[in-house]
Amino acid sequence: MRALFLIFIIVPIVEMLLLFEVSDHIGGLSTVGLVVLTAAIGIQILKQQGLSTFSRANRRLESGELPGQEIIEGLFLAVGGAFLLTPGFITDSVGFIFLIGPTRRMLVSWLLRSGKISVLAGATSQTFTASNFSHGDNDADGVYEGEFKTEKPVNSRLNEPDDH
Repeated sequence: MRALFLIFIIVPIVEMLLLFEVSDHIGGLSTVGLVVLTAAIGIQILKQQGLSTFSRANRRLESGELPGQEIIEGLFLAVGGAFLLTPGFITDSVGFIFLIGPTRRMLVSWLLRSGKISVLAGATSQTFTASNFSHGDNDADGVYEGEFKTEKPVNSRLNEPDDH
């Protein structure tokens, strides 16, 4: 918690100092134009990469797989977009790293392999069938009886009749 507080204090101060330094060299209006340009370019990259990631996730879902990599990449895209909309060159650099496909996929793969982030592995669904519910005074503690079983998902493509 303390580290986050320091980041939210230090990063904006360093960003402002860098913006002041750049504006001393190229002028204030040019610096503002450069910040706006990086945001505009970032939004275009975000649109393209977001659609690409969404389509890959959709293909994985259609094949019965969990799109864990794509879910984490979507989170990186959202954070990268927020960084690009934040004025400053440091946040823009981090935002572009998160938006550029190969670097984002490499970061996400590394995070998944290292165990720092995990997604639900395996393709199983869980079904809960409730029975013997009582509506008297005994259900005030929120405990219910029921049956629980784990099943493998049925791939709808495998169960469709062949048209050939």
